Amino acid sequence: MSSPRPKSPRTPVLPKKEEKEESIWDKLGTIGRKKRIKEVQEVQAEGKHAIDSPGSPTAPEVPPEEYSLLDNEERAIIEPKSLEDPRVKELIQVLIDWINDELAMQRIIVKDISEDLYDGQVLQKLLEKLTATKLDVPEVTQSEEGQRQKLAVVLRAVNKVLFGSTKPAQKWSVDSIHSKSVVSILHLLVALARHFRAPVRLPENVKVAVLVVKKETSPGMQLSHRSFMEDITTTYDDLGMKCERDAFDALFDHAPDKLQVVKKSLITFVNKHLSKVYLEVTDLDTQFHDGVYLCLLMGLLEGFFVPLYDFHLTPQDFDQKVHNVSFAFELMQDVGLAKPKARPEDIVNLDLKSTLRVLYNLFTKYKNMP
Repeated sequence: MSSPRPKSPRTPVLPKKEEKEESIWDKLGTIGRKKRIKEVQEVQAEGKHAIDSPGSPTAPEVPPEEYSLLDNEERAIIEPKSLEDPRVKELIQVLIDWINDELAMQRIIVKDISEDLYDGQVLQKLLEKLTATKLDVPEVTQSEEGQRQKLAVVLRAVNKVLFGSTKPAQKWSVDSIHSKSVVSILHLLVALARHFRAPVRLPENVKVAVLVVKKETSPGMQLSHRSFMEDITTTYDDLGMKCERDAFDALFDHAPDKLQVVKKSLITFVNKHLSKVYLEVTDLDTQFHDGVYLCLLMGLLEGFFVPLYDFHLTPQDFDQKVHNVSFAFELMQDVGLAKPKARPEDIVNLDLKSTLRVLYNLFTKYKNMP
């Protein structure tokens, strides 16, 4: 049995001191303190009103750290309510899990994308892992200036990889990343994940409410603000690994009507064999993602029994599904088929193009099999 969770120490309750009779000087002092407290509260309220209002009765909440801006300086932040959006939370968690998987051998664990990535250290390690190169930067930098210099080198390398140029990117910069802008960090990580075809499925069409705060030079030095919706992700149809363009790329891009014909032919093919064990496929988009039908189909096509202990008949999580698809890929190569043009994670992540490539590979070899 695990030991009980330790509790934080509580402040001891001290016995009350005996109350003594309040003198006239005590009363006058109390009145003076109350007056000063009231004046402070009034000043705070007036300052908050100046910050919150260009007249909007529903002005967004501006975090205190945004108050210290230079004249005419502006800063973009995610409105706090957007960070509570389940889809935004899902996107952040998917990206964190991806980074942690990539850097697992280096024992680097990211828990917070803004706190753990702003200084460039983790971004450096991630880019080095993805590109199999080594950046010429100090391993550890303590000073803020050192962090910014290192981050500048890392971001130039990132921009070179993504855009072929070291010129500053529009959606992120040294200033925005180092100031822990979640918007900029999300844009950067999504761009890296998309470019390197990370074996993850990013939530599509994720938007966040962005608040841009600017310190005006007008009398009173008020903060003005404006809000807008920012697209972080969009709709993707190329989740799988990068490979040479093939017929499926052409079908997705130019002939969606013919794509339906291909899908219908593949459904007919797999059901011809799965029906022998009383199984039926009605939706290619989803029914192969856990690897179970792929494993059974390989046994039926080659005429051997696939031991149930070699795969998970009712997979419960992502890892078990990846295991199933990986095992099916091994069976395909064992019988002489070419290595699939897909990663197991692509199939599990419901990448239709990858699924069709794998099934069409089977169809080509076994289409005439009774």
